[in-house]
Amino acid sequence: MNHLPAKVRIVEVSPRDGLQNEKGEVPTAVKLELIERLADAGLSAVEATAFVSPKWIPQMADHTEVLERIRRKPGVSYPVLTPNLKGFEAARAAGATEVAIFGAASEAFSKKNINCSIAESLERFRPVVDAAMAANIRVRGYISCVIGCPYEGDIKPQNVAEVARALYDMGCYEISLGDTIGVGTPGKIQAMIEACATRVPADKLAGHYHDTYGQALANIYASMELGVATFDASVAGLGGCPYAKGASGNVATEDVVYLLQGLGIETGIDLEKVVDTGIWISSILKRNPGSKAGRAIAAKRAQ
Repeated sequence: MNHLPAKVRIVEVSPRDGLQNEKGEVPTAVKLELIERLADAGLSAVEATAFVSPKWIPQMADHTEVLERIRRKPGVSYPVLTPNLKGFEAARAAGATEVAIFGAASEAFSKKNINCSIAESLERFRPVVDAAMAANIRVRGYISCVIGCPYEGDIKPQNVAEVARALYDMGCYEISLGDTIGVGTPGKIQAMIEACATRVPADKLAGHYHDTYGQALANIYASMELGVATFDASVAGLGGCPYAKGASGNVATEDVVYLLQGLGIETGIDLEKVVDTGIWISSILKRNPGSKAGRAIAAKRAQ
């Protein structure tokens, strides 16, 4: 077995990446309880909301109220998405201590998702990162479509590496590599990470893998073999991408934690509490939890 990390950090994205794709409106009180339950379960990073125009993502219209009302737990970060300077200023005013910016490795996806080219998007982010660093606010960078794009097809690893390097040079402390449509398999994921690791240290990379084709856990394992030790996940597998037709489901936090526990890798997360949270939020959203481990643990409890 290749050397695996002794400890892995999970960035919980369900309150933002999960709930932003819900058809109906999720009450602010539910969002707050979800965030607080996840922090209580031992997640040290819980992405809280997105400071984007309600015209684009109406589900995140209550971003200021969410960020202001969170009962913050010591040692937990609550990053928020800020696509531009206007979003950043609103987030800072609401008490943000960490923000995230997002670009894409696909020109077509960038144009459809944030209405500008990759190069233009990077220029748009520069003032956000500069303002954040001046205010002592950490910045995380996301890259979408690191393996494939719904409009462009396969993406070259070198393209991903160039965007990752640009975000890292700009000042992002970590780059999250998003397989937005979940088409990656371990060999492709490793080729992409190897390309990125020539431009950005591997310990500054994170994996954000959708489970559309059931490959996310295998891709996480393959990434750990190359030294990546941070992964984004979403309780109950909530979320997809409103711009990528047919792209469903972040990898479920419960499944990732079950895998890591089985490998003896430290996470600091209480799996039972995460399962409880997945069952709770799924019942509110009137659906079955999208986590196989969560469903199995719940079934075992019921015996």
